[in-house]
Amino acid sequence: MNTRQIASEYRLAHWAQVLQERVANSETIDEFCQSRGVSRNTYFYWQRKLRETAAKQIAKEVTGATQALAPSGWARVSAADEPQGSRESSLPIEIGSCRIMVNGNTNPELLAKVCRVLVSLC
Repeated sequence: MNTRQIASEYRLAHWAQVLQERVANSETIDEFCQSRGVSRNTYFYWQRKLRETAAKQIAKEVTGATQALAPSGWARVSAADEPQGSRESSLPIEIGSCRIMVNGNTNPELLAKVCRVLVSLC
């Protein structure tokens, strides 16, 4: 890893923490930028960079041979673990302000991709 890449990763980690602080403090973007002395353009630049990095990471994981179907920390439930008749029922999944309804016919790979994108946006 070269110094340019290390510096880039450091800046991304710093701005990820800064953007998470704004959400944790329930501040609007304008309030946050004003209190930190950061321009709105800078805020949105780093937000876009973080999202692009997250999307690239997801794409890399999806193409990898050892792709896990569930994000880390999530429980995996197999069809054998489900009670009879549960395939017809649906399960709501909430990530941030987004809500997804899934059932036994939901494609697990697609669900994993959608969940990763939603988690990266929150």
